[in-house]
This record gives sequence, C-alpha cells and structure tokens, in this order.
Amino acid sequence: MHKRTLLGLVPAAVLAGCGFRLRGVPEFSFSSLYIAAPATSALARELQRMLEGSGSPLKVLRNAADLPTAQAVIDILSEQRERIVVGQNASGQVRELQLRLKVKFRLRTAAGVEMIPETEIQQQRDMSYNETLALSKEAEEALQYRNMQTDIVQQLLRRLSVAKLPM
Repeated sequence: MHKRTLLGLVPAAVLAGCGFRLRGVPEFSFSSLYIAAPATSALARELQRMLEGSGSPLKVLRNAADLPTAQAVIDILSEQRERIVVGQNASGQVRELQLRLKVKFRLRTAAGVEMIPETEIQQQRDMSYNETLALSKEAEEALQYRNMQTDIVQQLLRRLSVAKLPM
C-alpha cells in the first residue's frame, strides 16, 4: 500500500517541476480583430466562436463597415479540401483515402502593415474506405474534416496570440 501512495505522488511531483501549466486565456496585442472571409466559411465561423468564447477582452468584428475601426485584420485567403486515393485492392477498388485541409491566411493591420505574412496551415488524416459502408464512411469523412478544422483554428489562435502590433 505504501508503494502505491509513493508511485501516485511521483507524476504530480514531476509535472510540478517541469514547468507544466495550463494554457489559460489567450492574450492578444490588439483589442479588435476583423475576420475577412466569405460569409459561408465554416472555419471563419468557428474562429469567431472560439475567439468570442475564449474569455479574452478581444472584440471580434465581421461587419465590413467595422473594418476601419479594427486594430488587426485576419484575411482567410483560401480553404481547400482534398480527398486523395492512397490505396487500392487488386481489383482497383479504393481501400484507403487521405483527407487534407489547407488554409492560407495572413494577419495585418487595417492600414495594411503585415503582422504575419501569408501562411499555409495544413492538416491531413488517413482513413480506410469500404464501398459497402459508403454512407458511414461519408459521415466519418465529414467528422474528420471538422476535426481538422478545429485543429487549424486552435493553431490560428496560438499564432494570433503571439503576433505583435507594429510600433
């Protein structure tokens, strides 16, 4: 019993000494951000939702009339989904797919000074495929794209939090 107690305390002691801490609320060097993206962009909607729900005092703008008042502007330049066949069986039937989601963006001030130059973030997932389970595989594919989108939004949040306004 004494060994179990000792072993239970070791991970807590290791984590306390390694500098580990929870992320917490992101801090931005700008107080307002305009998201320049098509109204139909699911990624832009998720980014807006995550920024508004992060607990930071950042004001998120989507209305074009508010653009001149924004301290920073994130331009979502492109969102590209790809579905690539990477494996087939002997009769040519698809057995494995690779799903990719690529997002290009840049961060600038309202005056046009670049804070983050044009950057591409890419996520990819491999998935098996079976034609007899086409409907369930279609739902799995949609879920994989949603997960990749969430990962990209998290990466965008981290990059936005380290970007600094030019002096």
